[in-house]
Amino acid sequence: MSVLLKTDVPLPLFRRGKVRDVYDLGDKLLIVSTDRISAFDVVLPYGIPDKGKVLNQLSVFWFEKTAHILPNHFIKIIDSNVVLNEVKNISDQPEELLDPLIGRSMLVVKAERIPVECVVRGYLSGSAWAEYKETGKVGHVNLLQGMKESQELPQPIFTPTTKSDTEHDRPLTNRDIQDLGIENLFEELEQKSLLIYRYARDYARTKGIIIADTKFEFGFVDGQLALIDELLTPDSSRFWDASQYEVGHSQPSFDKQPVRDWLSSSGWDKKPPAPMLPPEVIEKTSKRYCELYSRLTGGILRGK
Repeated sequence: MSVLLKTDVPLPLFRRGKVRDVYDLGDKLLIVSTDRISAFDVVLPYGIPDKGKVLNQLSVFWFEKTAHILPNHFIKIIDSNVVLNEVKNISDQPEELLDPLIGRSMLVVKAERIPVECVVRGYLSGSAWAEYKETGKVGHVNLLQGMKESQELPQPIFTPTTKSDTEHDRPLTNRDIQDLGIENLFEELEQKSLLIYRYARDYARTKGIIIADTKFEFGFVDGQLALIDELLTPDSSRFWDASQYEVGHSQPSFDKQPVRDWLSSSGWDKKPPAPMLPPEVIEKTSKRYCELYSRLTGGILRGK
């Protein structure tokens, strides 16, 4: 299994995030999901094999599966040399340097992003559990007394946050909604977020997977609301194995939990640079990502 930490395609770099490199193709974007992994807001010095392919191909799976609910920005996955030629025609990069893009990149329509993280929670876990214990609420939603950690909520709740490149996300306020000029859009964002979550939750249950919570991003494509960015991946969602689910404590997730656990016990001060991960932790984390993809889609990861 190969690890791709950085792509250097000779195209205008639109954005480089913690995990993905995005290139500008005019009216389109090329999104490349690398194997980079971050923990405690620090990008680690080593990647997780096949992680980028899982993020990319699982997003494609959900974009195609939810297109009847809401349009999205997805055009096509770069999953073969035929499709890769679209990038090669624009780029003069040697073919052997473009081949790693297969399976881990997609072409999307350029959208006007709405700077809001549309968070939906179906279970009481993570920061929501911590907030509930302190206030009895999650965001602006009052919950029943006496709930336990990881308990399913009576109804999924919408707890949107800000999205900023310069500060930590925080709960969205009425003032934020006004400042962003989305007063007339906010109700639709909530309705679509809850609708997509319920659809994905019900599907995942048939595969023995619980989607505890997730976050969506939206934008406008030709003036129409659309899903953008990634969709229902282990980096944007909390996935649990239904066969191991027990109310009353935290649940093992199909994500980078082995990485967080090892780093927490290593004595690291959570400041860069992060320590190198042991090979067994890297391998275990890679297997968790790949198992989730296989169970949800029933398919084989492309580009392996």
